[in-house]
Amino acid sequence: MKLEIIGFNIKSCAIAQEAGANRIELCDNPEEGGTTPSFGFIKAARKKLTIELYVMIRPRGGDFLYSDDDFTIMKSDINICKQMGCDGIVTGILNEEGNVDKQRCKEIVDLAYPLGVTFHRAFDKTAEPFLALEDIIETGFERILTSGQHVTALEGAKMIRELILTAKDRISIMPGSGISADNIITIAEITGATEFHSSARIIKESKMKNGHSLPGEKSNHIIVNGEAVKNMTTLLKDFASGK
Repeated sequence: MKLEIIGFNIKSCAIAQEAGANRIELCDNPEEGGTTPSFGFIKAARKKLTIELYVMIRPRGGDFLYSDDDFTIMKSDINICKQMGCDGIVTGILNEEGNVDKQRCKEIVDLAYPLGVTFHRAFDKTAEPFLALEDIIETGFERILTSGQHVTALEGAKMIRELILTAKDRISIMPGSGISADNIITIAEITGATEFHSSARIIKESKMKNGHSLPGEKSNHIIVNGEAVKNMTTLLKDFASGK
């Protein structure tokens, strides 16, 4: 069983690795659900991490219907990930009808090769999830990150189970959203999944004592909770061994 943790900053990447995570999904802009991190961030993460590093390829927040300019940016960012020695990317493109944009997704998968490619939670925005499942398999993705089209993976666990049964080992289905040590085993039992995705996030208070601030500005930032990651990895190991 594998645990993927979101790395929104370099400190979180280091904490997650030390705590036993198997893979990092590197992102920026947590408030927008994650966008492509900077070149410098990717470079630093690759240098620091020995575990798998997958980079979010998402040029902006909002929907997953992209312009030609957006698509050009995505392809440039994928080439950077290949040059940096990343293990994979995380992305997803939909069309106006809310279905998978098979042509562009196939182009992305082909361009990314030999990197692995995860289809992210754009899947949860698709109009017909089981059609989307077949389209994503056909275009060559190795994995789908999903909450089962619900707010949390626990709420969507039954649909995730149906997706796993329908996929029949043709692709990995990875539950994500709201996963913690409190529910990861319940989700594993219901879904039969073998990969799990969590932010394990907490808020780190700013240590700045002085300085001017404006109304609405935030000084605190998100960081990974190492103890939460340790707990989840231990639970998964015990579950897999039948303890």
